[in-house]
Amino acid sequence: MSQNVIATTINELLGPNAPKNWGKWGEQDEVGSLNYLDAAQILKGIASVQSGEVHTLQVPIGDPDLPDPVWPGREPAVRTPVMDEGYFIRGEEEEPSDGHHWADDKIEMFTQGSTQYDALAHYWYDGKVWNGYPAESTVGELSKASVLPIAERGVVGRGVLIDVARARGKDALQRGETITLQDLLDVAKLQNIEISNRDILLIRTGWIGSYYRTQSSEFFDDWNEPGLIYSPELVDWFQEMEIPNLVTDTIANELSFYPGGLQLPLHCALMRNLGVAFTELCQLDSLADACAADNRWKFLYTAAPLKIVGASGAPVNPVVIR
Repeated sequence: MSQNVIATTINELLGPNAPKNWGKWGEQDEVGSLNYLDAAQILKGIASVQSGEVHTLQVPIGDPDLPDPVWPGREPAVRTPVMDEGYFIRGEEEEPSDGHHWADDKIEMFTQGSTQYDALAHYWYDGKVWNGYPAESTVGELSKASVLPIAERGVVGRGVLIDVARARGKDALQRGETITLQDLLDVAKLQNIEISNRDILLIRTGWIGSYYRTQSSEFFDDWNEPGLIYSPELVDWFQEMEIPNLVTDTIANELSFYPGGLQLPLHCALMRNLGVAFTELCQLDSLADACAADNRWKFLYTAAPLKIVGASGAPVNPVVIR
């Protein structure tokens, strides 16, 4: 498209010859670019471990004092106790003959209502999801490219953290603040690291961290998350670098809205077309502090979302080992 024309649809933005990895791993593939994470990449990730220090990246679920940060329109998780000592105190549960007591509870939440992996068929355009499967395959459940194949496979490889917020001297990027391909490369140079082929790419904006320091109403006001923005060069770079997995501390991994009304085009350009796995809503602040303290920005990244059959996404607690 001409740079003077504002695209109003994903088709207009990406064009008829958008880069695709469809068929690269066969007609039945459902995990996409995660296929790049072979044994060699796993061993590279293991080789990056030096101190044995562990960081978990999931945000808390069901905190009664602070609703979970979720995409507008979704509801925070609700944990409900169904058994505890109170049931015995109130006489609502008969005393077992052997004297044992117990606690039990349940949780109601969106499958994408916490730190989570998207299924490759979570987002699409033009009637087709990842690998060319028809959009009708999502009716009732995702019969193709659901989160289950990702969960069954697991994700292990070498991760690299690009701390854009720190490079810009900020605790967190502002709403609508953009990150371009050149920004990524500039921050990597500033951190004196090289993003290598098949690295799992983690980008810190500080956005989710800021949620826990502000009023919820302020966080969601005038909604437009900061993050990566679409460009043909960015998409080409992801394809050429064989990036398997994009991980960020925002709810949707990219700038929310564009002029003209476009919403989340990288979900289509990277996930739907290239098969890049999206891990969203991570808490990266502690990991970033550790990386900055000893200037080590690469590590072993591991993750396994819940094995939810037919789901568009699933909660996950990624574990990073430095």
